[in-house]
Amino acid sequence: MSTEFMASPSAVIDDVRSQMGRDGRRAAQKTVLDARQRLTSSSGTRADFDFELMQDYAYSRVNAALPIAGVVSILSVVASFWVPVVFTTLWAGLVLLSLLIVVLTAQRFRTSDPSKFNAGRWTTTFVAGETIYGLAWSTLALFTLVADPHTLTPVMFAMVLVSVAANSVATHSLPSATLMSTLPVTLTVSGNLLALGGTLNYTLGAVVLFGEVFFVYQARQMHRANLETIMHQSEKDALIGELEEARQMSDEARRHAEQANIAKSQFLATMSHELRTPLNAIIGFSEVLKSELLGAHQVPQYKEYAGDIHGSGQHLLNLINELLDLSRIEAGKYELNEEVVSLVDIAEDCRRMMELRAKAKGIELVYNVGKNLPKLWGDERAIRQVVLNLLSNAIKFTPQAGKVTLVVTRSSDGGQMVSVKDNGPGIPEDEIETVLSSFGQGSLAQKTAEQGAGLGLPIVQKIMELHQGRFDLFSKLRFGTEVIATFPRARVMDALAPVVEKRNRLEIFSEAG
Repeated sequence: MSTEFMASPSAVIDDVRSQMGRDGRRAAQKTVLDARQRLTSSSGTRADFDFELMQDYAYSRVNAALPIAGVVSILSVVASFWVPVVFTTLWAGLVLLSLLIVVLTAQRFRTSDPSKFNAGRWTTTFVAGETIYGLAWSTLALFTLVADPHTLTPVMFAMVLVSVAANSVATHSLPSATLMSTLPVTLTVSGNLLALGGTLNYTLGAVVLFGEVFFVYQARQMHRANLETIMHQSEKDALIGELEEARQMSDEARRHAEQANIAKSQFLATMSHELRTPLNAIIGFSEVLKSELLGAHQVPQYKEYAGDIHGSGQHLLNLINELLDLSRIEAGKYELNEEVVSLVDIAEDCRRMMELRAKAKGIELVYNVGKNLPKLWGDERAIRQVVLNLLSNAIKFTPQAGKVTLVVTRSSDGGQMVSVKDNGPGIPEDEIETVLSSFGQGSLAQKTAEQGAGLGLPIVQKIMELHQGRFDLFSKLRFGTEVIATFPRARVMDALAPVVEKRNRLEIFSEAG
């Protein structure tokens, strides 16, 4: 377990590198896939876009079959006023038969297996069917062989425009199919009109050709709009997929972080006894050697070395205690032993404990207390740790001949607060977040102060959170730092509701008697 805990930073780096590698490979795979899709596409976009467009084409063709059949029937009836009925019937039957072929082909595509889709083959099939359908429509020009061409001119003109308009709308998802379904009838009828001669026929022939160009252009515009819609839908689906993948990766990373945090807490809890037991022995025996309880040392340096061992042991024990406190708080196992305590008395005890250290550095330690402060409801040991950590940090980072001010007073909301202010080097604004994080230290503080683990302020923050309080840090570079720990009004004894003891009815009757 300890190996896993110590290796977690490298594991995180490896995870980041592997993720960057996966992102690079994913981008390369996407580029290759897009290129392959364009190479296999019949329209130069992507094969899956071709499938969507052909699906739209097949849907439009099948749904427009009945309306177009009705239009053909009506046109054959109208043409029968100038052309013998048998010829209009044959023409209508030929057109409807070719339309049936196109519809059956579209229906077969709709029921085919999408995994076996071949854009080129289906495009050729559809274009062939539309060519047959367009040639069937072009037999309209043969009406001039069995009827007076000059009287048929307006009828043929109207029939061609209706044909081109209907077919261009029904086949707009496949531009090549649009062209082949409308061009044959346009060429034959316009050629007939131009061959007949005359201003009217020339004009109608030109209008037919212009109508062909116009409707084919409109069909291509509709095709482009459909393609853009499909592309936007594909991009949206891809974005949704990436977001879902990112969410899963985030959940996975959070789970790994939680597991690493649990492993860290278990490691610290397991090693607490094994670390503190030999440390206590080291500190105890080094203190005996330093104090020369069993006799003076023959070599003076031994006493100095024993003092160094004692100080290093104390420093290491404090660090282990801070780590254990932090791990218990993060694991939710730090329980408050709450009772009635005096914040003033706790602060005074802490001031006396830190006064020798302050004097050793020539630091003036000022203590101000508010008047008539009531007691608090809280954990005395935890509150004492808060005040000691704040004072220790202030003395640690304050230069010689500096000043540290400890203030205990009421807060603006009726609670109580402990303020520790120093005139040390201060903290740059962009480093405050780092200082308040676990193991975080400011750059200037690292150069000017004693060594530390960077756990004092995070522990203070978490203890104040357990007391429903607030911790604030105000600092200005080269002007000093002020830290304030505020306990809520609900923990002040004069703000607490009195406890009403319930007595049974027998005691009340006995008192009344």
